[in-house]
Order: sequence, then C-alpha cells, then structure tokens
Amino acid sequence: MLAANSVHEFTMKSIDGADTPMAAYKGKVALIVNTASACGYTPQYAGLESLYRKYKDRGLVVLGFPSNDFGGQEPGTEAEIKTFCKRTYDVTFPMFAKVKVKGEGKAALYQYLTGSKGGEVRWNFTKFLVDGNGKVIGRFEPGSKPESEEVVKAVEADLAAK
Repeated sequence: MLAANSVHEFTMKSIDGADTPMAAYKGKVALIVNTASACGYTPQYAGLESLYRKYKDRGLVVLGFPSNDFGGQEPGTEAEIKTFCKRTYDVTFPMFAKVKVKGEGKAALYQYLTGSKGGEVRWNFTKFLVDGNGKVIGRFEPGSKPESEEVVKAVEADLAAK
C-alpha cells in the first residue's frame, strides 16, 4: 500500500462496529485520542467531552480510540466501553472499536499518526491534533489535559485557520 497522505484516507470501525471513513471528518479539526477506562488519565474523558461540546459547532471533533496496549487498562468489550463512557462521563463524541496503537498489529491510522508526529505512543490519552485537510499538526502527551492552555490554544488556533 502506498503511504497515506492524510488521516482522511483511513476507514475505522465505530464502537458499534460500523465502517467509518475518516474522510467524513474532512474540513473539521480533529483531536484523536487513544483512551482507556481503567487508567489514571481516564478522568480526561470529562475534559475531552467538555472541549468537544465547547467547540463542536465551530468545527472540532474529538475521536476516541480505546486501546488495551498499556497495562491492560482497557479490557472490556466495545459495548462495555461505550456504556462506561456514556454512564460515567456522558461522552457524546465519536468513539471507535478498540485498536492497537503501538507494536505489532498497530492500526494503520496509528502508523500514520505516529509516523507524522513524535514516534510511538507511550501511554493512554496521547492526543493528536489534525487539521481539516487530515494533516497532523500537533501532539500532546497524556499529561497534557484537554482543558490545558496548551491544548485549548492549539485547538483555537487551528479552528481560526480553517
């Protein structure tokens, strides 16, 4: 396969199992996050949801990709993850089926993301900021909370530029 030029070239499974072309998010600023339900960073779901609700009408979408790659912190099924996210954090942003974000079997989307910015994902809640053309323009490590000044400024700048 030829190397991808944009996030929009991939199709991923939604948390409900439907094929979802990333091209559906063309023109939107996307914050792509590998998530986990039993991690010290799990409370970031609240910040991600708040960020999504604040900026979705201006063109931001948060895309959650559960992964069990770090410490077995996402052991549940997609149905369990979806229920947990809705019940605990009232997540309304798009969630996807579990993926591998590092090592053997890494999802093609994550091959592209990590090849574009910063190398391998080192833990849950690594955030990639993607512009409306599907290009990776920023990366935030797990310690950068979604509501942090650094993340908010980057999102606002990209929204202003689109």
